[in-house]
Amino acid sequence: MTQPPSYPTPPVGGPPPAAGGVAPPPGQIPQGYAVPPHHAPPGYAVPPQYAPLGYGPPPWYPGPPRPVAPPPTLSPGGQPLASFSDRLLAGLIDCAVFMVVGLVFTVPAMIYFFVVIAPGLFEVASDGTMAEPDFYHDFLLPLLWLDLAIIAASLVLSYVYYVEMMFRTGQTFGKKTMKLRVVPLDPTRTLDRWTAAKRYLVQQLAGLVPGGSYLDGFWQLWDKPWQQCLHDKAAETIVVKVAQ
Repeated sequence: MTQPPSYPTPPVGGPPPAAGGVAPPPGQIPQGYAVPPHHAPPGYAVPPQYAPLGYGPPPWYPGPPRPVAPPPTLSPGGQPLASFSDRLLAGLIDCAVFMVVGLVFTVPAMIYFFVVIAPGLFEVASDGTMAEPDFYHDFLLPLLWLDLAIIAASLVLSYVYYVEMMFRTGQTFGKKTMKLRVVPLDPTRTLDRWTAAKRYLVQQLAGLVPGGSYLDGFWQLWDKPWQQCLHDKAAETIVVKVAQ
């Protein structure tokens, strides 16, 4: 009896369909059927036995979707919120500027102390002995008035720097350098003098409490969603990143 001719065993999954064939729709692929890549839905893996045959994804296939980075946190007005590092650097710059400008008042006061007040403590009497000065009137009282004058000048300077400059432009020199701006939380409002003054007063009062300045500044790290410090919450303001 004549035996039927033998045929080579087809590969697992069956032979690939001829070019131009139609693959089953996604979700309806029968058991053992390997879909050619040019008919495969996105994300379908090419069987390894067909890789040497030249099968691969079509040139127009972009590949599997890539993870998209989340957008930056935005203010109610649509501007990106300032980061903690940017606000910290802006604050350090403001402190440096304030200290340099403060030297304009401190250096003349120190010169006045050593030239006018201090020599009175070492006066010599006519007989060549050291005179005994009135410690209260000749030293303590003039020094107290000098300290009060320096404190008063510092308060006026800080008010002009942190309130008047702030409410007019929303920026101090440090914030302008770091491209930050203070704006009201409500985007329909504008930053006025009272809002800037309230923000400044809360910030100064926090500095009078032990550890208050650190708590005020670090509050931004866990405040959600607007990343406000305590003085921002009191004044209903936020700090945003701007182009200039």
